[in-house]
Amino acid sequence: MSNITLAAAEEIIDAAHERAQELGKAVSVAVVDAGGFPVAIRRPDGARPLTPDIARAKAYTAAVMQRPGRMLKKWQESQPVFFAQLSQLPGAAMPILATEGSVTIKKDGEIIGGLGIAGGTADEDQAIADDVLKSLGYELEFAAWGVSGESAGKEA
Repeated sequence: MSNITLAAAEEIIDAAHERAQELGKAVSVAVVDAGGFPVAIRRPDGARPLTPDIARAKAYTAAVMQRPGRMLKKWQESQPVFFAQLSQLPGAAMPILATEGSVTIKKDGEIIGGLGIAGGTADEDQAIADDVLKSLGYELEFAAWGVSGESAGKEA
C-alpha cells in the first residue's frame, strides 16, 4: 500500500486554501495517509477553532472507509446503530463522519490517503475538495458499496 507524501499533502492544502480564498472562506484542511494517520493539517487565519479537528475526522473517514464521506450517507441512514458503533471500535482513532468535504485520495487506482475540508458550508467543503483533487490529477470515481463493478462516482 502506497501513501501520500508530505510534499503532495502540502500541494493539496495550498491548492485548497487558494480555492477557499476565491470563495471568501477560511477553511481548515487535513490530509491523512491510507491508514488514517495525519500527514499535514493547516488552519489559516480566520478559520474557526474546531475546524482542524473536523477536517481531520473527515480525512480519516475517507481514508479508512476507502470511500468519500458522502457515499457513506445512505449506509449511515439505513443502519444508524451499526454506523455509530464504527467510531467506538478499539482501533478507531477518530469519529467516522458521513458528510461532504470528506474525500478519499486515489491515484492510479490506489487509495493513498484522505482529504478533509471544514469551515465552509457542506457544499462548499465538497466543491473545494473535488476541485482541488481533480485539478491535481487525482481520481474521483469509486465503486458503489456492495455492487461489483458499478461506479457511484461523484454523484453518490
